[in-house]
Amino acid sequence: MQTVRHSEHTLKTALISKNPALVSQYEKLDAGEKRLMDEAFRPDSDLFGPITLHSQSDWITSHPEAPQDFEEFFSDPYRKIPSPQKHSIYVQCIGLLGNTRSISEEYVKWLKGYCEAFFYGLTVKLLEPVPVSATRCSFRINDNTQNLQIHAGQILKFLKKKKPEDAFCVVGITMIDLYPRDSWNFVFGQASLTDGVGIFSFARYGSDFYSSHYEGKLKKLQKKSSSDYSVFDNYYVPEVTSVLLLRSCKTLTHEIGHIFGLRHCQWLACLMQGSNHLEEADQRPLDLCPICLRKLQSAVGFHLKDRYKALVRWVGAESIDTPTATPEHSRADPLSLPKPVEAFKEWKEWITKCLAVLQK
Repeated sequence: MQTVRHSEHTLKTALISKNPALVSQYEKLDAGEKRLMDEAFRPDSDLFGPITLHSQSDWITSHPEAPQDFEEFFSDPYRKIPSPQKHSIYVQCIGLLGNTRSISEEYVKWLKGYCEAFFYGLTVKLLEPVPVSATRCSFRINDNTQNLQIHAGQILKFLKKKKPEDAFCVVGITMIDLYPRDSWNFVFGQASLTDGVGIFSFARYGSDFYSSHYEGKLKKLQKKSSSDYSVFDNYYVPEVTSVLLLRSCKTLTHEIGHIFGLRHCQWLACLMQGSNHLEEADQRPLDLCPICLRKLQSAVGFHLKDRYKALVRWVGAESIDTPTATPEHSRADPLSLPKPVEAFKEWKEWITKCLAVLQK
């Protein structure tokens, strides 16, 4: 195990910059926001800490990248910024996300609500769900894991054509595994920053994906024609658990962060760290370090206190439009179940600590 630890001077420069205009911008933050951001420099902070590498296969070791400080992010001429005309994040569901249509719809609402809190101030809208067949994408059975996969690049082209006029970005989400090209085994997601579109799969976040008993395995792909998508009818979808919801929220916000121009974080433990495998993704925090938080704040324009309060409300709120149900109704209607947020407990406690610093 290895710790990536930067000096106080390095972290201050990465967050505040030496550019007088950006230093002045930082000084205009209210006292509470500066107090929270300054936690990045405290070696004994219990809110933000150094990056921990657990193996040689971790992202930073295997994919060396130049770090991006706030000044580099802010001065990037190619990064996308929401505008009054393009102020909406659109979510496009491809195939079912739950093992019934009603669970799938509820799950998408949870993700929508989470994104609205995370990117506080932007509007998040749901596009009408579509089956895989609507994308006309190629698909295959993975030679190693024997599960169905759909072609990520072709889905990006589909999303680009569907992008509404007021969209800052369109993100596709699916429970079908993805592959970017024939020579690749799989990919968790793929995005085009230029086009403002991305596609992300949660298939490998189910607790049973790597099990020998995984129900999504197929021995042979039988297609009557290139337009025959019947294999996706009633294809296996994992149970929506609290852990799967947490992993989905992490992936969705991490990848949308890239569309905003945030690169992989190499400063502190942070949601924007890269991940090579599921274990590494699970070890990432659910939220941003101060350096990446300042980047997002400068792009969206939220107050930190408002954003954190919205995230706490999301964790505490039950499913939208879910009626109070009798035990009989609960057995018949899965929608009566509350949002599964057990896995978010520690994170909620962390946000509460952040709010305490902001409100001192």
